[in-house]
Amino acid sequence: MNKKDFEDIINDKPTSLYLLESNSVKCYVTNYGARIVSLQVPNEYGTTTDVVLGFNSIDEYLHADEQYHGATVGRYANRIANATFTLKGTTYNLNANNNGNSLHGGPQGFHTKVWDVLEHNADSIKLKYTSPHMEEGFPGDLYVIVEYKIQGSDVLITYKAQSSEDTVVNLTHHSYFNLNGEGSGSIEKHQLLINSMYFTPISSDCIPDGSLRMVHDTPFDFSEMKPIGQDINEDDEQLFNGNGYDHNFVIANHDTEGLNYTAVAIGDDTKIQMEVWTTEPGVQLYTANFLSGKDFGKSGKSYGKREAFCLETQHFPNSPNIENFPSVILKKDAKFVSKTEYRFTVNDTI
Repeated sequence: MNKKDFEDIINDKPTSLYLLESNSVKCYVTNYGARIVSLQVPNEYGTTTDVVLGFNSIDEYLHADEQYHGATVGRYANRIANATFTLKGTTYNLNANNNGNSLHGGPQGFHTKVWDVLEHNADSIKLKYTSPHMEEGFPGDLYVIVEYKIQGSDVLITYKAQSSEDTVVNLTHHSYFNLNGEGSGSIEKHQLLINSMYFTPISSDCIPDGSLRMVHDTPFDFSEMKPIGQDINEDDEQLFNGNGYDHNFVIANHDTEGLNYTAVAIGDDTKIQMEVWTTEPGVQLYTANFLSGKDFGKSGKSYGKREAFCLETQHFPNSPNIENFPSVILKKDAKFVSKTEYRFTVNDTI
């Protein structure tokens, strides 16, 4: 990583590249989109592997076909149906960017913003962004802080937010993971377990219908570890709707007071194991069904369909419009806090 390739001025604000490290992990972060550019973790061969997709310069991020690589996503991660919701009797019309829906905060969401660096230490960085009232259609001035911290071989992400008005908030991290290394090809042989008994079924435009469906006896059953691709091509309406997995899973035995065991993935080549823990009630499994192959990443290789996966911890998609889903309303002056951890080890038993 060359820091000079990340130095630019975007909307009158400077961008740069920042290194966080421990004895075993190196993590490069840019303040453009408050995103992880590179995450190098130990593998079974005694070396390290870069397990997230990304690029070697700011210019490549600006012109990428896929805009969300490694980014902090908001104000509202995932989709809001028809780009509209009603709060306290007022209907808010958002900027649509996905088949008439709002996706990941809209076309100028947090992934496009240059964040201010509040603190940068050897193993952590704290970034700030203030989203003005009605940006992308959302009410309230929203003050957001995201902190990345490396602790041993763990990556800890903490989100904090506060709003000047009642609003809706759903923040997540959007790294595309390939535990065999970015640019190494298909992730369908990766092993995956998700601590979930239910998922939220979706329509043909990937909007949940408000119900919960048991994963048992469906291709969505990851309650025991199996290859990601084992059932991905089954004749199943939900897989057809998502072009693969692009679904929210309800985390089992969710405890609002602490981190919850969410998922574990293992690279079939490197044996790198990644556990996911979060305070959020859901996690989106996305198997990069729409990566086009147009982007060429850090190793010079193209990024194609199903050559990465995302595990996006979150509240449920379209929650502002579905009363029985966990609330995403952030009251005026209340404090929003969310935490997610990615824990890396080597598992040579599989």
